[in-house]
Formats: sequence, structure tokens, C-alpha cells
Amino acid sequence: MQREEKQLDAALEAIIMRVNDLKNSIGSMLFKLEHEYETLNWPTFLDNFALMSGHLTALSKMLSHDKCPPLRSLTVLPLRLSPERDEELMRLTENRVSTFSHDLVPDYLRTKPEPEVEQKMFQMEHKAASQSYETAQKQIAAYTKVVNHVWDIVSKSREEWESESGARSGTNQTSSVADTHALVAAVGMGKGLKAMVAQPVQSGPQSMMVAPGGRPGGGPQQPGAPMNPNQPGPMGPMGKAPSTIKTNIKAATQIHPYAR
Repeated sequence: MQREEKQLDAALEAIIMRVNDLKNSIGSMLFKLEHEYETLNWPTFLDNFALMSGHLTALSKMLSHDKCPPLRSLTVLPLRLSPERDEELMRLTENRVSTFSHDLVPDYLRTKPEPEVEQKMFQMEHKAASQSYETAQKQIAAYTKVVNHVWDIVSKSREEWESESGARSGTNQTSSVADTHALVAAVGMGKGLKAMVAQPVQSGPQSMMVAPGGRPGGGPQQPGAPMNPNQPGPMGPMGKAPSTIKTNIKAATQIHPYAR
């Protein structure tokens, strides 16, 4: 008796581990479908589906193994019923079941459908069995047509999805990592930049020449033209400011060359 109980405990522990793996893979798949549907591609979806299929196959093999006890012949009975909140039950059920009361136990431990559901299922089975062969074939053909139409839509969407993914992956590269590093090094540390050579200022008699009109570098001042006080005066040699002494310049009398 103790050996059978140990064998049952080991089998249940292994089954619980497989079921948890299957539950995690299903939860991961649902999370990707809800939050990563824009970036989810078809190969990733197939990989996740194959992972779930592998967990189901492993669970089926474990249940059909010779060392696994026949679980169909076992009955689950509640040992204690209480309407109060049970923390251990919440931990085991991941906060899905908080109490194990008289109202919830028939639903959780039910092995057959409810009487109303079972009656409806019996009516549908009787109706399906009473139909003629031709009517059943027409319904099968209609359902097959709908399924094929849906399959065509899904296949077309898959092809468009794969073509868009291939176009995105085949876009030309518009940036260069080496050029970016060179630009950062040039801006931050001046790497690769040439130093500017300051040109010497020419100092000679030409730079200190003053035009006859009294303005350096300009044309002759017209006689009798008043000086603009707002106009800045010329700078002397070596950057010195001009003298503040004011002078009055009188225009010379013009003599006609043919006057007698």
C-alpha cells in the first residue's frame, strides 16, 4: 500500500511539473499575442506553437506510461470545507481560488457536465443522428467552403507578412559606425583636424599712408564739406585713437587756367 502511494505521489509530481511547463508556454504565447503582435513574425509563432505541442505530447506519453497509476480509477474527495479565506489554497492555485466552500466544491470537482448542459448535448446528438445523409453532406460541404475561405485569407495575410518582413530586413544601411566614431573623435578631441596658421600682419609704409583728403584709405575730401561728428574717426597707426584737436579747413580759391 505504501509503495502504491509513493508511486502515485511521484507520478502526480511529474504530471504537475509537465502541466506547469505547458501553462507557462501558453501564458508566454498569450502575452506575445497581446503585447508584441506588431513585431511578432510567423516563425516565432510557429516555434511557440511547437513548444506547446511538445509539452502536450510529453504529458500524453507520461499519462499513458505503464508506471503511471490509472488516474481514472481514483476519486478526489474534499477533506475540509470552509467559507473562510485559505492562504494555502490561494498559493496553490495562484490566487485563483480563495475559499473551498460548499458552493464551489461541486463545480471544481465535477467530472460530468451540469444536468442542463448534459440534456442540451443529448438533444444535439439526437438531432445530428436523425438527419439524412444528403443533409449532412450539404452541411459538411458548406462548412468546408467556409474553412477553405478562412484558410485562403490566413495564407494571403501570411505571405504579405513575410514579404513585409523581408523588405524591412533588406533595406539599405544609411549609417556607418566607423564614420560616427570618427566624427565623435573629431568633435570631442579634435582628432584628424588641421591646425590653422595665423597670417602675419604686414607693417610698412603702405599701411601707414594717408590719403590727401585727410582720410586714410579713402578718396579726397571735398572742400567745404562738414565733418560728421557721428562718424567714427580713423584709427591711427598701431591702433591709437586720433587726436581730439579740432581743425577748420578752408577751401582754396580756384584759379581759372585761362584767366588774364
